[in-house]
Amino acid sequence: MHRPGMSIPLGLPTLDASGMNAPFSPTRPQGPFEPVVPGNPPIDPELRIGHVHLRTADIDRIRAFYVDLMGFDVVFEARDVPGWGTTGDILFVSAGGYHHHLGFNTWKSAGGPPQPDGVTGLHHVGLHFSTRARLATTVKRLLDGGVRIRAALDHGTHEAVYLLDPDGNTLELAWDRPFEAWVPYGDPAAPAVDAELDLDDLLADAS
Repeated sequence: MHRPGMSIPLGLPTLDASGMNAPFSPTRPQGPFEPVVPGNPPIDPELRIGHVHLRTADIDRIRAFYVDLMGFDVVFEARDVPGWGTTGDILFVSAGGYHHHLGFNTWKSAGGPPQPDGVTGLHHVGLHFSTRARLATTVKRLLDGGVRIRAALDHGTHEAVYLLDPDGNTLELAWDRPFEAWVPYGDPAAPAVDAELDLDDLLADAS
């Protein structure tokens, strides 16, 4: 089981679960992991997922959750907007001045049910916080607002809290440990995928 203080020096090769080399590197821009199978030619190494756009059943309900409860900024919203052969409501929210991290629309989903099990599509949306304290503060705010936590897990590289938004989308609220504390996949020191996170310990960091 991984412990927060445990680390492996950068550059030492390890084996992943399939027995393939998965060395660390101190030179990669977004983390120390070297790929098991590199892109050929590789995509931009500084690429990031810019935003996720989700269908919603009710724009007011989703706004109350993400803006009023979680604390996202509204950067744009409009009603009865033409799109995709119909009209609907749209909402763009962000943090820190970005154009939008999350977008929502009702063009094909107004009044609709959550996505059922047994179909392909989105599994969850990961929202990564800059510090453990900021993650803890948001989790506490959600708990105080009556939101149920589905799981709190230690993934080794990061700590994660899972919950559902009002449309049934799973959110992963997470904080990355410093690179030097990451343990490669498949290493004996790495935690299981579903290692339990001490939620009380996390919430102790809330402000």
